[in-house]
Amino acid sequence: MADAALVTLATELGASLKARGWMLALAESCTGGWAAQVVTAVAGSSTWFERGFVTYSNDAKIEMLGVSPETLKLHGAVSEQTAREMALGALNHSHAQIAAAITGIAGPDGGTPGKPVGTVWFAWAGQNGLVQSKICHFSDDREAVRRQAVETALQGVIQLTLSTDL
Repeated sequence: MADAALVTLATELGASLKARGWMLALAESCTGGWAAQVVTAVAGSSTWFERGFVTYSNDAKIEMLGVSPETLKLHGAVSEQTAREMALGALNHSHAQIAAAITGIAGPDGGTPGKPVGTVWFAWAGQNGLVQSKICHFSDDREAVRRQAVETALQGVIQLTLSTDL
């Protein structure tokens, strides 16, 4: 059963994308396809959701999205640089006009002092080459971190669809 609040958010997202005639692509790591699941829970989403990439491993990020091995080596999978390359890769490997990427550490393990559990990087890319990114530090358990990441990613797409920058 889909989270009702997230489905409501995805319904708003769909209306915003449809109004512009745009399709969305998603690149997900720590959320494991949850954002795509929420989006496809909305009836009629095939008119505005083009595809999703679940790239949990570094190899998947490289092979499916074209993330540079050098980026992963220098900055790690959970970094602004990787999130930005994931969003651009989702855009470049789809027919979408806008893409969102999520990469983070949901826990309960895997955190470091520099990147604690709950650290999630986001990026949004538009067909005009604009890329925006941000970091969030979520708290609570693994599921809560992942849910907050899905919500943040979808809200970011809505904000971009309302922007005149794209």
